[in-house]
Amino acid sequence: MGKDYYKVLGLARGASEDEIKKAYRRQALRFHPDKNKSAGAEDKFKEVAEAYDVLSDAKKKDVYDRFGEEGLKGSAGGVGGGGYSGQSYNYTFQGDPHVIFSEFFGGRSPFDNFFSQNGEEDMEINDPFTAFGGMGGFHRPFKSHAGAPHRAREKKKDPPVVHELRVSLEEIFSGCTKKMKISRKRLNPDGCTVRSEDKILTVDIKRGWKEGTKITFPREGDETPSNIPADVVFVVKDKPHLVFRREGSDIIYPAKISLREALCGCTVNAPTLDGRTITVTSRDVVKPGMKKRIAGEGLPLSKCPEKRGDMILDFTVKFPDKLGQSTRDALKQILPP
Repeated sequence: MGKDYYKVLGLARGASEDEIKKAYRRQALRFHPDKNKSAGAEDKFKEVAEAYDVLSDAKKKDVYDRFGEEGLKGSAGGVGGGGYSGQSYNYTFQGDPHVIFSEFFGGRSPFDNFFSQNGEEDMEINDPFTAFGGMGGFHRPFKSHAGAPHRAREKKKDPPVVHELRVSLEEIFSGCTKKMKISRKRLNPDGCTVRSEDKILTVDIKRGWKEGTKITFPREGDETPSNIPADVVFVVKDKPHLVFRREGSDIIYPAKISLREALCGCTVNAPTLDGRTITVTSRDVVKPGMKKRIAGEGLPLSKCPEKRGDMILDFTVKFPDKLGQSTRDALKQILPP
């Protein structure tokens, strides 16, 4: 006695086309070797595919319904006599059960769509094929839209990769170009494997850029089959300077003078970022913490580089550690009470 294809799919004879599709879906998912590791699952999966191949084809199904497997495969002696239009029929299943499965579900990699990678099925029913718990298959329904292809899992973009980019005040003053070497992973043409590669990213530092300015290179981070590469972001950070301190577009120069200079007048030779020296003379009494502004000798303004901030002289008065008695007496006579 030949195979009972209806029994293989769990159907009664005379099942409709819609019932055959439902049954194949149920049994194929139940015995697919990627999910069913029990002995014999692979053979059962092939048998289910063969049953569906026959019963989903009107011509083959008609021969099978009338003459069974023997008549379908040309091994029954009575087929030619009163059988299928006086012709013999010779069917052999030559299909790939995995291709049948994939094409049935509308994609070449159905498990990318139907099964999550941790083995849990996160699915909701949205078609007429219902759940499979009663047949010993998957107990939770699938996210599906009848008649439409299933979409692959949506890739998510990685968060930005942030690097500090340290620049000197001289570089901010003049502008410069920085070449930054990064190492990253890139997806190979096969779409599955990755390779490591280095890339040089060129950053044009504009005159007057403020600390905290961000330069973004879209999607230059690591690339894998399951992600969208992150943006690579460089954040400008001022290098500590040996002479100046920055405040926005102004630069602060610490001018150290003696007590005599503070009282009697002083001359300060202040360096500039472009290599000049500015001579500043004061005849006023300089008190500790006093500041003097020199217009236009600071950094370029970031939004208007042809204009510049100021240099600010921040005076520090150096007092003597001790005084002799004669000096004390002289100061008492000279200085006002």
